[in-house]
Amino acid sequence: MADARPVHVALALLERDRLWLLQLRDDIAGIVAPGCWGLFGGHLEPGESPEQALRRELREEISYNAASLEPWFDYEQDGRHRHLFRGPLTCPLAQLRLLEGQAMALVSPGQLRSGRIWSPQRREYRPFSASLQVAIARFGLAPADRGPTGLRWS
Repeated sequence: MADARPVHVALALLERDRLWLLQLRDDIAGIVAPGCWGLFGGHLEPGESPEQALRRELREEISYNAASLEPWFDYEQDGRHRHLFRGPLTCPLAQLRLLEGQAMALVSPGQLRSGRIWSPQRREYRPFSASLQVAIARFGLAPADRGPTGLRWS
């Protein structure tokens, strides 16, 4: 019998000068949201709290030791329980080392409202992950012509 418990994931909304730090996820089949813009973070390991997991993931993905992370909200979708945190990005983007994903970017509210972000590496607009869409809607940045969750963005 399959385990019906959800997988737990911790994600970070890191902000610097009113810009959000986003990751362009790898184009790898089998991962969540391949090729989409999303928030940094990942799965909880056995025995980890959501905050411990997020701190570990931030070190593994961008060599970042977060000064403070505050719980923002939790939600469950598609068998995953997501724990979202907010915190400041206390260093310039150039000081981070991207160790997972194709790219990272600091993104303005206007870009978030547009529903798409240009990827210079891929030379095309890339869509948002479902969890990023939920965070954008929760923050009140969803475009007026979209539903309250923003989940119809391409």
